[in-house]
Amino acid sequence: MEQEETKNFIETKIEADNRQQVYGERVHTRFPPEPNGYLHIGHAKSICLNFGIAQKYGGITNLRFDDTNPSKEDVEYVNSIKEDVRWLGFTWDDRMFYASDYFPALYAYAVKLIRAGKAYVDDLSGEEIHAYRGTFNEPGKESPYRNRSIEENVRLFAEMKEGKYGDGEKVLRAKIDMASPNLNMRDPVLYRILHAKHHRTGTTWCIYPMYDFAHPVSDAIERITHSICTLEFEAHRPLYNWVLEEWEDPEGQKPQQIEFARLNVTHMITSKRKLRALVENGIVSGWDDPRMPTISGIRRRGYTPAAIRDFCARIGVAKADSVVDIALLEYCIRQDLKYKAPRIMAVIDPIKVVITDYPEHKTEVLTADNNQENEAMGTRQITFSREVYIERQDFMEEPVKKFFRLAPGREVRLKYAYIIKCEDVIKDGDGNIIEIHCTHDPESKSGSGAHADRKVKGTLHWVNAADAVDIETRVYDYLTRDAAEDEGKDFMSQINPDSLQVYHSKAERYIQQFRAGDSFQFLRQGYFVMDPDTTPDHPVVNRTVGLRDTWAKMQKK
Repeated sequence: MEQEETKNFIETKIEADNRQQVYGERVHTRFPPEPNGYLHIGHAKSICLNFGIAQKYGGITNLRFDDTNPSKEDVEYVNSIKEDVRWLGFTWDDRMFYASDYFPALYAYAVKLIRAGKAYVDDLSGEEIHAYRGTFNEPGKESPYRNRSIEENVRLFAEMKEGKYGDGEKVLRAKIDMASPNLNMRDPVLYRILHAKHHRTGTTWCIYPMYDFAHPVSDAIERITHSICTLEFEAHRPLYNWVLEEWEDPEGQKPQQIEFARLNVTHMITSKRKLRALVENGIVSGWDDPRMPTISGIRRRGYTPAAIRDFCARIGVAKADSVVDIALLEYCIRQDLKYKAPRIMAVIDPIKVVITDYPEHKTEVLTADNNQENEAMGTRQITFSREVYIERQDFMEEPVKKFFRLAPGREVRLKYAYIIKCEDVIKDGDGNIIEIHCTHDPESKSGSGAHADRKVKGTLHWVNAADAVDIETRVYDYLTRDAAEDEGKDFMSQINPDSLQVYHSKAERYIQQFRAGDSFQFLRQGYFVMDPDTTPDHPVVNRTVGLRDTWAKMQKK
């Protein structure tokens, strides 16, 4: 018997609306980002939800830019958002809109509210409006300008539009209830004056609608059915509905707002303000720094769209805020790359090993698996000779307990090759180890030697020194030291100063076939991706995620 599909509360709501013919079985969602920064992992959840819900119910999704604050917006952000949505695997077809497309309609609707006695022009300053607003325990106080005549309000609003007043000199406010228990309903501001050049409309407008006004009207114009947004807008829903009371839909179908819990992930900052501060203060190299939780940052780090979609599906849609362990996200990435990323050998922090009893001018060609989890990926040829590189951490001159790698007098197997034994350690004048001298068992060659099955406790990856490729390896740790943000702290104090380590590494020559954006696994080290900084003479790789899977282990307990 097939297990019945579990539906989230939004899907349950949509199916109920369809049964009751609330929208004639139409499902029309939208993703409405502000073009004032780069999208982050939290937006990825919203993208997957809005586009995914519409796809599931045969509906459509609009991409709409909420470009109502020209002082913070830029075409750069518009382009990055479009790229992010496409990268995640979704398309808006010909349905890309801007709130600025509706500035004339928004203005006309604001005038309609004024004529209905539901909005007025206020001369109070921002500080005075805040002081008049009251508190959760005390009602607000009406503005002395609240009872202006309709004719005066229409004239003043027109003069605001014509540029007769300076920034902050006047605002348009909704006339609702200054004693409402919901502070958002205490005559909220609908329009403010802002003399700033808009990235699309230039200087045509000097008044701009507030989000709480532009959003519901834009939804109504586009005939959105389900306006899905994050939980912090729950208290704004009565205002959303109030704004649309006077709106006339051709079929009487007004959009409805539905809230879901935003995505919070341990060790990830999901505040645009804080992310902007990291960029502007030079803590990171830019919005696409691989340590950033921006979609462009995680893309550069090697996260895959399939893994992000899987992650969003696994965490589901909830009504209460929570924090998701980053281990689950990393698990999804490993699961996606496990069968499709080729596996090669690279030594991140190299130290040279000289096999003293191996012929000096001999080179062998060995066969290595491209991915042992996926035989269809086949094999490749690698070379082996007298000098190879191994990881510096794979050797210990005075080994601790349970250290099963190379040490004086000990044997290890070089993967696909021979068993070697450490005979001597060469140091420089400062006592630093510069070479390890070993001997090898010529009968222990993997797959063919008489001692090929001889067991030793350690197997190491390595790179042939003769044709090793020099690469720059960037190893990333979490950007924040604390798993969860402590809002009581200065967030800059939570930044991990060791979140990036750069190494001059050695890789097998097979790496030369990869291009920027290609993913692969370094044996025993983790999954990596070729960085856009790569040049033909200088490959640069970023570590996407390590191989240690804490999430999988947690699920087994």
